[in-house]
Amino acid sequence: MSASNPTTLTGNIVDLPNRRVFPGTLRLADGRIEAVIPAGGPFSTWIVPGFVDAHVHVESSLLVPSEFARLAVIHGTVATVSDPHEIANVLGREGVDFMIANGREVNFHFAFGAPSCVPATPFETAGDTLDPAAVADLLRREDVPYLSEMMNFPGVVNGDADVLAKLETARRLGKPVDGHAPGLRGGGLAQYAAAGISTDHECFQLNEALEKRKHGMKIALREGSAARNFDELAPLLRDHADHCFFCADDKHCDSLLLHHIDELVRRAIRLGNDPIAMLRVASLNPILHYGLPVGLLREGDSADFLEISSLDADFRVLRTFIRGVPVAENGRSLLPGVPVKPVNRFHARQVPADAFRVRNEPGKTLRVIEAREHQLVTGCLRLSATERDGLAVADPDRDLLKITVVNRYAEAPPAVGFIRNIGLKHGALASSVAHDSHNIVAVGADDESLAAAVNLVMEHRGGLAAVSGDTREILPLPVAGLMSEGDGFAVAAAYTKLEETAKRFGTPLASPFMTLSFMALLVIPSLKLSDKGLFDGDQFRFTDLFGD
Repeated sequence: MSASNPTTLTGNIVDLPNRRVFPGTLRLADGRIEAVIPAGGPFSTWIVPGFVDAHVHVESSLLVPSEFARLAVIHGTVATVSDPHEIANVLGREGVDFMIANGREVNFHFAFGAPSCVPATPFETAGDTLDPAAVADLLRREDVPYLSEMMNFPGVVNGDADVLAKLETARRLGKPVDGHAPGLRGGGLAQYAAAGISTDHECFQLNEALEKRKHGMKIALREGSAARNFDELAPLLRDHADHCFFCADDKHCDSLLLHHIDELVRRAIRLGNDPIAMLRVASLNPILHYGLPVGLLREGDSADFLEISSLDADFRVLRTFIRGVPVAENGRSLLPGVPVKPVNRFHARQVPADAFRVRNEPGKTLRVIEAREHQLVTGCLRLSATERDGLAVADPDRDLLKITVVNRYAEAPPAVGFIRNIGLKHGALASSVAHDSHNIVAVGADDESLAAAVNLVMEHRGGLAAVSGDTREILPLPVAGLMSEGDGFAVAAAYTKLEETAKRFGTPLASPFMTLSFMALLVIPSLKLSDKGLFDGDQFRFTDLFGD
């Protein structure tokens, strides 16, 4: 090894399995830890196992896996437990294969699961399907270590045959099953956990998380770009740290540029939690739960570790090592970029403004989606329509905007609804990132802007767009309409610029495109919009736009 690729490294070694710290030297060979040797000390740096994001959709970063890794290693992340559910909804098995193949191009530990819910529901149009046989084929692969989040919790509780078949395959192969059950409590939760589902990252209330712990489920504390539940769930860390993980779930590239799991460790330590226990949450817990091939500073382990400046809440990641090779140093990524050949499925066409017209129904009120900052759950408001020439129209003065979901896979009329708390004063935003089926979702202050934003995304066969008058900006996403093929740092800069444009249109949201992307997520209550119509997430059925 060269001087930049050391054969030995000294520091205060943090032994997470045995909850101890001692001065020592690591001897490295062939990407593994050949020996751990006690040494004189103390030293000025600490050597700790690398961080693991215990549940993340890499696609939501807008970056392919190889570029996600280039940004993540700066913050000490060496591995992710990644659900390729987003691209699978667009491209099926081809999408999963793309993620695994691209992730192998860089020195990083990606653990991609077998998506369990493609499509997520029968109430929307997706690009492909993964039936029980396809899921079983994926689970039989050694490089697919788990069954990804089981979002169809009604299917689990009600004994859906396909759902049970996927769970049984995972059980038979000895692979863990991730959960996704926001707000599920009582008898339904007991059935869900008894089906073998071992984790949940969707808790948005502490009592909910505690009830899931009673059923043996492990809880991932989530802090992403849209859903932020860390503060609510942080008390879990006092008594349940050995059964907790940290995760981002969905994190845009601009946020990933700033911090990742490292910041959750800092915040947890600031709350008075033991640093060793919080480091276990950040690495040891997910490594053991998922059986990841990630090292824990033991002889024979893969040499995956960090040099950090201290064990207090102000620690900095000085260097990140994966398989004994430095991949980041002092805030600079050392991972090289790799060429990417985009894959996609997109039926591009132009949609006229009059396709978004809504005939008013006098005497009735609108069901309006209530978006909520930093939450995936929405409210359902009942508001009077603003009428013009017999039409129900957007009214920015009332913060009553139009929202549409347009089928990207086939010719079909758009679904149209209304939404509050996006806050645009003029113009429109559109995105081909629309969980979970990734049709085009758009919100606008008028029909003409709405059409222009949707059509700009159509022209590029995927992307994020902001349109108002002569302003027409887009971040193209040619990889499945979800990810850029470009340099991650450049994509982050372009995304930041686009968000600044959106905020000039009037939105107060911290992450407007991320929030918009979840307005079509039917498996999260209460009111959402699919390409087939307005959806009641509490009753799990379509509902009318107008009601008495």
